[in-house]
Amino acid sequence: MKVTQLEKIVVAALEDIKGRDIEVINTSKLTPLFERIVIACGDSNRQVRALANNVQEKVREAGGEVISTEGEDSGEWVLVDLGEIVVHVMQPAIRSYYNLEELWGGKGPARVRKAVAAGA
Repeated sequence: MKVTQLEKIVVAALEDIKGRDIEVINTSKLTPLFERIVIACGDSNRQVRALANNVQEKVREAGGEVISTEGEDSGEWVLVDLGEIVVHVMQPAIRSYYNLEELWGGKGPARVRKAVAAGA
């Protein structure tokens, strides 16, 4: 499956369950390990887990492979490794604290950018 097709499946799966502040970052020139990072927010542990599970289900239904997942127990930050794409589903406070967008060159949602600029 092409990375662009996989990306569309991931974003659609996140949108299906009302994932917020979805950002796709092209990392193909930054690391040989994966081509994209997708970051999204869920409002609760339950929603974060549901978002990650929906991504896994939709990818498998399309014939893709889910390599591994991490963080499903706590539901604050769930990582879904799809090989070419790594999906991070986080609660807003966790996302703001770790600020992965800055690390990988993304813009981040306006709310996160304002919190970081204010020193929160």
